[in-house]
Amino acid sequence: MATVELRFSAQPEHVRTARLVAAAVARRAGVDEAVLDEVRLAVGEACSRAVGLHRSHGVDAPVRVVLTEEEKLFSIEVGDEVPGSGGGASAVPGVRGSAPGDELDDGAEDEMGLAVISGLVDDVEVTSGDSGGVIRMSWPTTPATVLP
Repeated sequence: MATVELRFSAQPEHVRTARLVAAAVARRAGVDEAVLDEVRLAVGEACSRAVGLHRSHGVDAPVRVVLTEEEKLFSIEVGDEVPGSGGGASAVPGVRGSAPGDELDDGAEDEMGLAVISGLVDDVEVTSGDSGGVIRMSWPTTPATVLP
């Protein structure tokens, strides 16, 4: 299992870098070329959400992005350090996680971002706790073809 971890200060201009890194690692992991735009967009949305949460709650800690390549799966976790930040996930179809009533002050915008992510990614899970929230997304990979 190969893992790449990226941490960046909660500045909107760093989201582009996270998208580029995610697409490059996904390509190397064997994610279908047709899905790479979805990976890029989903990571951009998740990172923008984390940056917004950090900035609106005055959190100085970096946003975490962990990209993991497993045998038949490529997964990305985008984490923030805002307590209870998984709010709204239960109201978004296709998103697992988060208890009802776990709402943010900017709940409508948060739910919109999570809805966009769930529209792009079939396997997405949103969790939150006292130490922050995590959006986990995964895509199937195809094994690399070995040329004779």
